[in-house]
Order: sequence, then C-alpha cells, then structure tokens
Amino acid sequence: MTGIVDNRIISPYAAVGRGEPLLPDEPKTISDLFIKAAQNHERPDALNYKRDGEWQRISSSDFVARANAIAAGLFALGLQKGDRAAILAANSPEWTVSDAGCQFAGIVDVPIYTTLSPDSIRYIINDSESKVLFIESVEALERVSDALAECPTLEQIILFSKDGASGRVPMLFEELEHIGRIELKVRGRDNIAQIRPVSLADEIATLIYTSGTTGEPKGVMLTHNNIVSNVIDAGEKYLFDVDDRPLSVLPLSHIFERSAMYLYILNGMAVYYAESLERVPENLAEVRPTIFVGVPRIFEKVYAKAKLKAAQGGRLKEMIFDWAIEAAKKYALKTEAGDNIPFQLSVKHRVADRLVYSKFREFFGGRLRCCITGGAALPDDIYLIFTGAGVPIMQGYGLTETSPVLTSNNPDAARLGTVGRPIRNVKVRIADDGEIEAYGPGIMRGYYNKEDATREAFTEDGWFRTGDIGELDADGFLKITDRKKELFKTSGGKYIAPSRIEQLVRASRFVNQVVLVGNERKFAAALIVPNFEMLDAYVRHKGFEPMTPTEYCRDPRIINLFERQVASATKELAKFETVKKIALIENEMTVDGGELTPTMKLKRRVIDEKYKAVIDKLYSDAESKRPA
Repeated sequence: MTGIVDNRIISPYAAVGRGEPLLPDEPKTISDLFIKAAQNHERPDALNYKRDGEWQRISSSDFVARANAIAAGLFALGLQKGDRAAILAANSPEWTVSDAGCQFAGIVDVPIYTTLSPDSIRYIINDSESKVLFIESVEALERVSDALAECPTLEQIILFSKDGASGRVPMLFEELEHIGRIELKVRGRDNIAQIRPVSLADEIATLIYTSGTTGEPKGVMLTHNNIVSNVIDAGEKYLFDVDDRPLSVLPLSHIFERSAMYLYILNGMAVYYAESLERVPENLAEVRPTIFVGVPRIFEKVYAKAKLKAAQGGRLKEMIFDWAIEAAKKYALKTEAGDNIPFQLSVKHRVADRLVYSKFREFFGGRLRCCITGGAALPDDIYLIFTGAGVPIMQGYGLTETSPVLTSNNPDAARLGTVGRPIRNVKVRIADDGEIEAYGPGIMRGYYNKEDATREAFTEDGWFRTGDIGELDADGFLKITDRKKELFKTSGGKYIAPSRIEQLVRASRFVNQVVLVGNERKFAAALIVPNFEMLDAYVRHKGFEPMTPTEYCRDPRIINLFERQVASATKELAKFETVKKIALIENEMTVDGGELTPTMKLKRRVIDEKYKAVIDKLYSDAESKRPA
C-alpha cells in the first residue's frame, strides 16, 4: 500500500539514503567514472563512428588520453576550474571527448541543442558566461556567427571539422589536442583529471538549459554527484553488461542521452554514434544494437511507416497487418499480467511473427533486447504493439532537473500506462493538488542566476516540484496524467488535461500531430496535422485521386473522416472533455518552426498565438451555427 507523508501520498518503494554502491569501488565524479571504466573495461572499440563510409573506432585508453589532452589544452588557453565551456554540435566522438575533457579539468560544460535559434544560443552563452565554444562545423559557425559577435565573454571557438572552409578558421579540435599534449609533457604528467574526493563531488559539473516551453530557458545546475548517482541507480534497472551494443541517436545535449552514454561507458560497452537522424535506419541495420534509447515519437513513426506500407500493399495486406497488431496487443497484455497464453492466441502470435513482427525487429537490426524511452508519454497501444512483437519498450520518467531519471519500468517489472517505480535512492510523492514531488541525490542544485525560480521549484521541506500531475498505484507504479501548467479550464469551470486526450486522438493512423485547445472557451477543440501519406493510400482505396496537403485540409470528406476518427477515439471521455470541433493544419509542427522544443514538447503558447485566427474561427463558426 502507498503511505502518507505530510498529507501526501508517497511510494512505498522509494529508497532512503544513498544505499549500497552498484560497484565495489563506485565512482564519485564524472572524470572518475571515465577513468574507472577504462581501467575495468579496456577495449579497442569503446567509441565507434563512421567517416568516409567506414566505421572507425577509438579505444578506451585513447579516449581517456584524448580527454586529458583536451583538459590540458583548455588550461593552456587560460581557462580555470569552474569556468564554462559550451558545446554546440551533433553527436560524435568529439562531443564526448570534449565533455570528458571539461570534466577532467573541472570546467563546467554547457551543452546546446543544434536546433536552437541563433538568438537562443546567444542567450545561453551570455547567461552562462561561457568562455569557450566547441562547435561542429564551418556551416554551423556561419549560421550563428552574428549571434556570437554579441557574446562578450566568449574568448575562443574550437571547431570539430574544417570541411567546407574557404579561408581562415578558428582553432581546430585537433590543434587543441596537440596543445594539450605539449602541456602535459611540460607538466611532466600524463593525467590531468581532477578526480575529486567525495567531499567535493557536489561541485557543478554541467549547466543544462531547459527548453523553455513557458518562458526563457533556465540553466539547470547539476553536480557530479547528481549525475553519477543517477547513472548508477538508474542503471540497476536494466542489468547492462559489456556485451551490450548501443546506438546513440538522441542528441547528447539532452541529459537523457548523455546519462545513457555515461552508463554505456561505465559498463564497458562498444558505443556507436548514428551518422544522422536520416541515416538511423541504415545505421541500425549495420550496428544491430542490443539497446536502443529513443523518445516515443521514434516508435510512433516506425509503426506509422509499417502501417502505411501495409496499406499501400492492398486491402489483404492491410487486413493481415491489423490482425497481427491486435494479436500482439493481446499477447503483451497476457504476458504482462503473468497469465498463460491461450493456445489459439499462441498460434496466431507465431504466424503473425513470421508475417509482421519479424519486420519490426529487422528494422532495429534484429538483436534488440531492450528499448528505453522517456521525455514524453508513450501511447499504450505503441507499448503493447512493440512489446507484443518482441521489441520490449521500457518507459521511464524524469526531468533535466532530476539528472534525469526518477522512475522506470524494467524487463522484470513493467506495467501498462505507467512510468515504473522509483529508481534506487529516489523518493516520489503526490501532493494534495496531484503534483508529483521528488527527493533524492539526483535533484539539481538549482537554476543558474535565478534564485526566485529555484525557491519556487522546491517545497518548504526540500522536495522538488516536477510540474507534472500523476498518481501512484497500490504497487508503487507512477502514472503521469498531465503537465500542471498545461491543464486548462473551460468557461464552464471544468479542468481538462490535454495530453491524455491528445494521446487518444494520435492513435488514429490518419493523425500525425494533434494539439488540444479550449482554455476559457466553452468546449475543447483540436488542431490536427494529418498523416498525408496515409491519406493518399486511403483516397486511392476509396477510388479518388490524391490531393495536395492544402486540398486535404479543406475537403469536407476528409474533415468528416477526421471528425469520425476523433469521436471514436474519445468516446469514453466525460462529456466536458469531448472534442467538439477540429481544424486540419497542413504544415507539420517543428522545432525550426518554433512550435516544438528541442525535446519535442509542444510550445502551447506559441501554437495558440500562431494559429489564433484558426482557433478563433473554430469557435465563431460554432457560435454562428447555434440555434437562435
């Protein structure tokens, strides 16, 4: 049973204190983690990347040596312990070596999403007072050069690659390494790492700026102890080992992927970097990973493409696909409940495995034993489909401010519709208003230069306010119901949680994206971006010609199709939650367009402003059609 603490529900599975270390000699700092990993798991292929069409590799010892050289090089440039260095680059071994070099030198690194606007990049560099910027390419530098000219604290730019340069370029990464190696010889040492004792592990290791869905970004201060403790405690859920092979896909500027990288290195795995998002399918086939970390949107898109391919293959193939998907969901439900699989379902599952499920597994390389997802809600159907098809997905929950993992399902304890139980040494409780509050060694030091925001983020007794609404079941599994700040109230006084309804609508094969609106309005309405490829297959099946996105969004037959899809998906909702009106939007919402954060969360305020005319028309049309 769940217990009550200060009138708040608390999970009985929350651990207390730091607990026993996962390893006999548990690392206390990030630099300590890197060095211990190299000592315990020396391997020739610690980091693997593709250049000029061939996979290259960096050994464990070379990785540590290069990180030491970067640390010494930064000291040679005049940086001191505690200074800040920003990293603006896609995933690559240089990213990881730069991060490790900063940690060895005691320099606070500031990761920046490559998708951010120049204005946002300027804000982060100035707010963090970064002195050095690591940047991936000449092209990236040209994109932000005007913004960087307005960064007075920036003293040095380090370029990962000079490809495409036509003239003089800033210092190259390899030059910094060379300077560092000379510095190490002058110092008469080969290791400059600041492996601090446990008493100093509370120093700031990194400054990560939140996406800013409701305001300007805030710099989250995470200590060595925050990150290392979370890596070890979260890793206990998955039982990774040296034989596992991960493919790094999510941006390392995201704490979720960065912590996963630390976990891979700590366990002595061979890590592979995806070349780009566009080449992920090809890289999956080449690397054949056993572990894959991704956001729910990746799995939704894989399913949508498989569904589209079936639909394009004709009515029979689509029927077989749908039959197999229903069998997968039933099989997953039985398996999770620990029930015996009925003979008929077992036969269906074996047949469906040969016809459909094997193709899901082949997409991921055919060797996956575990997928881990977080950052957004995973639709129940997607979880059941992939799990039932032999691609188990473990959903977890956390925030940048919590380093990041608070709870997670695992292969031995997963529950549909939940984000699992608290990891070791983390406590979770539910406040009177439903907000999830957390306590543990991974909770941030605070927001950089924002004392008021830091105070607001914590309760009087020191628990972190997550901003999410949720509930704990009798077995301690946490369920997220919505973001506290995203709840809106209709003019009739009813509160609506939009993300739960959006998830239901998004289950339709015809829906790509959906945003619920209706704050201070009489009813809820939805903006929907259709899956235009699926619409093409649908209209061909119906015997009429495909249209342009604009034509689809205006065609009464297509609008009626979506109205029926929405009504069917939300038929179990309370009357006040029902979506009364929809508008179809032809352009996908993107990070570049400003509607999504780099972590793919909806910027509702931006969307409300951008589509204000469309939203207003939805409600004015509804008013004009009311009987006098």
